[in-house]
Amino acid sequence: MNERRSRATASSPTRREFLKASTTAAAAASVAGSLSIARSAYAAGSETIRIGLIGCGGRGTGATSQALHTKGGVKLVSMGDAFRDRLESSLANLKKDKVIAGRIDMPEDHRFVGFDAYKQVLGSGVDLVILATPPGFRPIHLAAAVDADKNVFMEKPVAVDGPGIRAVLEAAKKAKKKNLGLAVGLQRHHQNHYIETIHRLQDGAIGDMVTARVYWNGAGVWVRPRKPGQTDMQYQMRNWYYFNWLCGDHIVEQHIHNLDVINWLKGTHPARCQGMGGRQVRIGKDTGEIFDHHAVEYEYEDGTRMFSYCRHIPGCWNSVTEHVHGTKGSADISSGVIRTAGQAPWRYRGKKNNPYQTEHDDLFAAIRSGNPPNEGEYGAHSTMTAIMGRMATYSGKMVSWEEAINSNLNLAPEKYAFNAEPPEPHVAVPGQTKAF
Repeated sequence: MNERRSRATASSPTRREFLKASTTAAAAASVAGSLSIARSAYAAGSETIRIGLIGCGGRGTGATSQALHTKGGVKLVSMGDAFRDRLESSLANLKKDKVIAGRIDMPEDHRFVGFDAYKQVLGSGVDLVILATPPGFRPIHLAAAVDADKNVFMEKPVAVDGPGIRAVLEAAKKAKKKNLGLAVGLQRHHQNHYIETIHRLQDGAIGDMVTARVYWNGAGVWVRPRKPGQTDMQYQMRNWYYFNWLCGDHIVEQHIHNLDVINWLKGTHPARCQGMGGRQVRIGKDTGEIFDHHAVEYEYEDGTRMFSYCRHIPGCWNSVTEHVHGTKGSADISSGVIRTAGQAPWRYRGKKNNPYQTEHDDLFAAIRSGNPPNEGEYGAHSTMTAIMGRMATYSGKMVSWEEAINSNLNLAPEKYAFNAEPPEPHVAVPGQTKAF
C-alpha cells in the first residue's frame, strides 16, 4: 500500500472518538480468561516470545534490536509503519546484526503499511508489541494492544494532551488487571548510577530537597525537506517532531527524561507551574509550531521548586543533566555525584550499564517470571508534567495539575489518511493562547 492509497478504515474510530469513549467507559471489564493466560505464559522461560514492531523509525529499530538481544527464545515476526520505505529500512538494518539476524522471521505478508498497520500487527500472532510511532498515536495503539492481551513496551512520551494521558492511565489499569507487562522507555530507571544516586538522595544524603534544576539544551533535530507532490499530512508525518498533534513539542518529547528524574526522586508530580518560551530561530512554516526554547518553574505540593530549561538553538551552551539542592548538600544526579559540606564528594563507581538494553532485559525476564512490570502510571505522570509545562509556556499562565490533566484540549486530526487535512499549525502567543 503506498502513501497516497493508505486510508483509515471507515469502521475505525477517529482519535477524538476513541479518546472520548476511552475516558468515559467503565474500567470493570471481565478479564478472568485473559488473566489466567497472561499469568501462565512464558513462566517456564522456554517459550519463544513473538515480537511485533509498530513504528519503524530509529527508536523503534533500536528498541527492537535490544528486545532481540534479551535472553531466552524471542523472535521478530511482524512490523508495521505508515511508510513502506521506513519499514524496509528498519528491517534491513536489523538484519545486519548477525547476533540477532536468526531471530527475525519476517515474511512479506507480515509487513504492514498505513495508518491501520497497528491493527494488523496486533492480529498477526504476536505476544509483545513495541510501540514506537510518534507519541500522538500512543494512546490509541496502547489501548488496542491491551484489549488484544499483548505485553507492551512503549516509548516515551506516552501522549501529547490531557485526553491522551487519561486514556493511557485507563489502559495501564486494564493491563494491570490482566497481568500484562507494560514498560515505558524512560531508561534512566534502569541505569545503575541513576538508581544508586536516587536511592541515596531518598535516604537523606543531602537532607530535605529544596530545589532542582533540569536541562535538555541542544542544537535541535532534523528537518526533512518537502518533496514535490507531497501532501501536508505526508509532510507532517515525515517531520513529526515539529507538529504538536504528533510530538507535543520538544519539552514533551525530550525534556520528559529530565522532568521524570525529579518526579522519581520526589515520588510524585508537581502541583502547578508557570513559565515562558518562544521561537527565536525556528520560525519557518516547514518547522511547524513548536517553540525552540522553554523555561518553566514547577512547584510540588510541599513547596519544592524544580527549574526546567530546554532549548533547540545551535551555537549555545548545551546540557542534558539533572541537579538537586538540599538542606545539607547538593547532587549532580546525571553524573552520579553527591556533595555535602565538610566531606569528600560521593561518586558512583559501580558497574556501568547500557540502560536501553537493561530495560528490555528487565521486561522480558519479568514477563517470563510471571510477574511483569507496569510502568504506565509514572510514564503518564511524567509525560503530563511536560505537557503541563508546555501549557504554561504557550499561554503565559499559571497552570495547575488538575487543570492540565482534566483538560479537554485535543490535538488530534479529524481523520487519519494521507489525503486528509492535518491540524493547521498555530504558533502559540503567550498572553493570548489558551492554556487548556
